[in-house]
Amino acid sequence: MVSYKIEVRGIVQGVGFRPFVYNLALKNDIKGWVNNDEKGVNIIIYSDENSCQKFLDELKNNPPKLAKVDELKIEKIISNKVYESFEIIESANSNHKSTIISPDMAICDDCIEDINDCNNFRYNYAFTNCTNCGPRYSIIKTVPYDRINTSMSEFELCSKCSKEYNDPTNRRYHAQPVSCEVCGPKVTLYNKYNEALNDDIEAIKQIAGLINNGHIVAIKGLGGFHLICDATNDMVVKELRIRKSRISKPFAVMFKDLKSVKNYTVLTTKEEEIINSKEKPILLVKKASNTNLSELVAPNIDHLGSFIAYTPLHHLLFRYLNNPIVATSANLKDEPIIRFKDEILEKLAHVVDFVLDFNREIVNACDDSVIQIIDDDISKLRNARGYAPTHLKLEKNSSKNILSLGANQKSAISLVFENNLILSPHIGDLNSIESVEYFERTIETFKRFYDFEPDVIVCDKHPNYESTKFAQKLKEKNPSIQLIQVQHHYAHILSTMLEYKLKDEVLGIAFDGTGYGDDGNIWGGEVFIASKKNYKRVNHIKYFKLLGGEIAVKEPKRVALSLLFDNYSLEEIFELDIPTIKAFKTGEIQLLYTMWQKGLNAPLTSSIGRVFDAIASFAGVLQVQSYEGETGLLIEQNYDDSIKDSYSFEIKSDEIDLSNMIKEIVKDKNSVLICTRFINTLAKIILEISEENRAFPIVLSGGVFQNKTLLELVLKLLKEENIDVYYSKNIPLNDGGISAGQAYCVC
Repeated sequence: MVSYKIEVRGIVQGVGFRPFVYNLALKNDIKGWVNNDEKGVNIIIYSDENSCQKFLDELKNNPPKLAKVDELKIEKIISNKVYESFEIIESANSNHKSTIISPDMAICDDCIEDINDCNNFRYNYAFTNCTNCGPRYSIIKTVPYDRINTSMSEFELCSKCSKEYNDPTNRRYHAQPVSCEVCGPKVTLYNKYNEALNDDIEAIKQIAGLINNGHIVAIKGLGGFHLICDATNDMVVKELRIRKSRISKPFAVMFKDLKSVKNYTVLTTKEEEIINSKEKPILLVKKASNTNLSELVAPNIDHLGSFIAYTPLHHLLFRYLNNPIVATSANLKDEPIIRFKDEILEKLAHVVDFVLDFNREIVNACDDSVIQIIDDDISKLRNARGYAPTHLKLEKNSSKNILSLGANQKSAISLVFENNLILSPHIGDLNSIESVEYFERTIETFKRFYDFEPDVIVCDKHPNYESTKFAQKLKEKNPSIQLIQVQHHYAHILSTMLEYKLKDEVLGIAFDGTGYGDDGNIWGGEVFIASKKNYKRVNHIKYFKLLGGEIAVKEPKRVALSLLFDNYSLEEIFELDIPTIKAFKTGEIQLLYTMWQKGLNAPLTSSIGRVFDAIASFAGVLQVQSYEGETGLLIEQNYDDSIKDSYSFEIKSDEIDLSNMIKEIVKDKNSVLICTRFINTLAKIILEISEENRAFPIVLSGGVFQNKTLLELVLKLLKEENIDVYYSKNIPLNDGGISAGQAYCVC
């Protein structure tokens, strides 16, 4: 007889790990015990060597499906103790917290069967879950992940649920949100005057009828409310756009199941796998032709943000719905997703007609993740439900606690303690008081989870970012804290280096919208030789002026005009017969020319994101954009992969000069030709610079590489030349990954 001591670290709590171990022990005639503590799961096994090895093999190779094992320590021990049985013992208490918190997960197939089985006591129950699915992050207040530390603490288990909860052979053993209609949360339907109309399954039936009849409603989900309407009804989708002042930004559409998704979209094998995965993210996929989906859901583009019902409430709702539904985050512009019914009625009373609420509190808001498939692999656009908090294991322990605060757009924070890096779910753009409060609340939440106090704070160099201001205030309150500022685009490169554990020098290509440069200009088209500890800027897009500063970001025609001013006289510009010039009145061009000449409110930029804006204007596809990234989507929409040629450019010293490209674009009159040649030109620029720096692996990062067409073309060209290339997959390429890169620089 032999004994082994086993320590399991990672996402191993709230995922059924202890009952899995218990049943595995029974299967292999193993004695001993298993418990949780603040670090993870601990196991002692006692049996003959053969049985122990079978146990260990299965533990290594087939852990619970929601578990993410980062570290498995197995030590053969000498023990005089003889165990007579295998037990699950109480959690061991400690003042040190390092248990990794699991993301929320979509309802599993077994629980779907339960709510559809009229003989099951959870038939029609909207909060059915087990250790393989359901809420985690959104309901937890602190670790360890026990019911008392969640928003389920007020719901006392009935005898039936208690029996399952305490039975190690049951899949609901210690599933903390476990409940039923007798002992758990309730669904209630309200009108816009906060009057209760119905409860439970009748409420779900009634709101489904309201949606079918053309109403706009709010429905509470795992991490916040959705605004919902019939996705096939032009009139109601148009009305939602009017009420929410959302002119053309695409809406996501929720479908009943995979079969329904396939009726409205064209899925690759990989896309089918991801959209139907246990995370159930929003996935950007190609629209099918000739469906009854409203064109107003995602106007002017052929891709659709699609996702499958992921809570039991959604599945019950779809029993009574006639069509797929628009399901978009319930919030005001620049504010976080709303968690509370009363806030919906206060802020969105002009938008919603009815609200479906339930009385289980959302402790931590969490938006839906947004994913696209690039080069047959996952790429995150928004890291949230199902994937976040995201845990990355570092190669060595950090001697200090590090808090990194990200940027201003697509905010997310990161914590480093011991050999753990935790990337928070998507917070949002820090453009309002409410979003800054949410940002600060998220920091406090993660500090509470891990009894975490930072020794080091890392932030962006931009002096006007709210995250930078917060870092400076924290430093003022706690002078002993070390404050480090990391350049925005270097942090982008570092985020990808972190994912692949790269430390030595790489050629980092950061193509982005905006970021504060070391010279005080607005960067965004940068090439670095970078390592984990330092960087050197070796190339950048030749500076041009943003006419009007921030307003130029919303008016692509201003960026295009600035590039014309760089290459033509005013007289020549007035003679050009192109969409950009037609978008202005004569007096406006004269005024903007004076602004350009004198540099009045016309900061310099090297941003590729702004070059995209200019190209959209030149091509006549967009002159004023209503949402961030609209020009990129429309240029991609106009790409023709049968066109292989590109425009001219020059790389002089450290500058990438696009002047020849601008002059050639002006001669082209076809929007598809302009958009295609432009994408091809960017890919050719990257290839040429990469070939000149073959000593280094290539790292691509920054929001511009969210452009699927561009990134896949670049990957193809670099692979054909046998050049090693890396881009982030599990960390967002956009500003959502900045905090992870900042942290990696320091740890």
